[in-house]
Amino acid sequence: MLIPSIDLMGGKIVQLVQGSRKALEFDDFQNWINRFSKYPLVQLIDLDAAMGNGSNAELVRDLSSQLPCQVGGGIRSIKAAETTLDLGARRVIFGSSLIGDGAIDVDFARHAADCLGPEKLVFAADCRAGRIAIKGWRENTAITAAELMTKLEPFCSAFLYTHIDTEGLLKGIPLDVIRELRHVTSRQLIAAGGIRSREEIDALQSMGVDAVVGMAIYQGLLPV
Repeated sequence: MLIPSIDLMGGKIVQLVQGSRKALEFDDFQNWINRFSKYPLVQLIDLDAAMGNGSNAELVRDLSSQLPCQVGGGIRSIKAAETTLDLGARRVIFGSSLIGDGAIDVDFARHAADCLGPEKLVFAADCRAGRIAIKGWRENTAITAAELMTKLEPFCSAFLYTHIDTEGLLKGIPLDVIRELRHVTSRQLIAAGGIRSREEIDALQSMGVDAVVGMAIYQGLLPV
C-alpha cells in the first residue's frame, strides 16, 4: 500500500532532505487533499511540533477532517496523543517518547496502549546509520529498530521505520534492511526514506510492507 505523506512546517506543506534542509514548499492544500482522498491512509507529520518550534494544530484538524490520517510530530505524552485523536487522527505516531535515558521505555508504551488502545498507536523507529534518532532526528541513540520492535510489539498496531540516511534523496530505500525488519515483527510495518519508484513500492508490498512516499510524489516521479 502506498501511503502519501504530508509534512507541515510554518503553515505549509514541505519536503525536507534528511530532516533538515527544506527542498520543496506548497500552500495549495486543497489540490493535495483532492489527490490524496482516494488513499485509505495518509501520513501527516507536524515538523514544527517535532522540532519544538510551535505547532500546526489547526491544519492537522482541517486535514484530518478530510483525509484518513495517522498523525505524528511532537506527540510525547498521553495527553498530546488524546488531543491529536480528538482533532480527527485515526492513529497517532509515538517516537521520541518511547526512549528515555538512552533506553526503550516499555512502561510508557504499555501505559499508552492501556489508555488509548494499541489499535490507535504507531511506533516510529527513525534510524540513522542503523541506530534510532529522536527529538526531531537531532539526538542519536544506541538503540536499533529491531530492538525497539521486539520489546514494544505488544503495545501498538504498526511500526513506522524511516531510513534517515536516504530520506528525501530519491535514491531508493535499502530493501535488505526492510526485509530483515519484516522478520522481527508481526505488526503492520511501514517503510519510509527515499522511496522513488513504483517498483520499490511493489517490492515492499511483496514483503508485506507498506510504503510512505513524499518527495517522489511532490516532484512528480510517482503520479497520484
